[in-house]
Amino acid sequence: MPRRIPRRVPTREIPRRSVGSPPLNVRIERLAHAEDLPLPATATALSAGLDLAAAIEDELVLAPGQRELVPTGFAIALPEGYEAQVRPRSGLALRHGIVMPNAPGTIDADYRGEIGVLLMNLGDEPLRIQRGDRIAQLVVAPVTSVSWDEVDRLDETERGSGGFGHTG
Repeated sequence: MPRRIPRRVPTREIPRRSVGSPPLNVRIERLAHAEDLPLPATATALSAGLDLAAAIEDELVLAPGQRELVPTGFAIALPEGYEAQVRPRSGLALRHGIVMPNAPGTIDADYRGEIGVLLMNLGDEPLRIQRGDRIAQLVVAPVTSVSWDEVDRLDETERGSGGFGHTG
């Protein structure tokens, strides 16, 4: 029998952060199939990620080895100079082996389509996903623009070209 994502029922309203810069204003469009779903929100006052829920009509059973693009029912318009990263939920990875093969997924400031979450089951058992289950997190961050300075040779460092596993 497929396992199920446990539901967390909010018992209190999460207070707004009282430290740091004011919140970034991001326009969000609720699509028709997300009418009853909550807006993405943090679970605690200091959480970085906003929870994204599954906007599916029927239960989805994610079999071991299966990948599925799960809709969230929301589209956003980020301000210029920002991106949003769709990141996996650590509890789903630990307890069920659910990962995002493209993590983090990047949403660019000029994208206006629905946010989708690519999930993959690396666990041993099927997992049942139901409407409203929290399936990923969304983190909005500033983007640094790059101006390349092409050179003939890079400066030397102690590490040099040592790559994967080089530092232990």
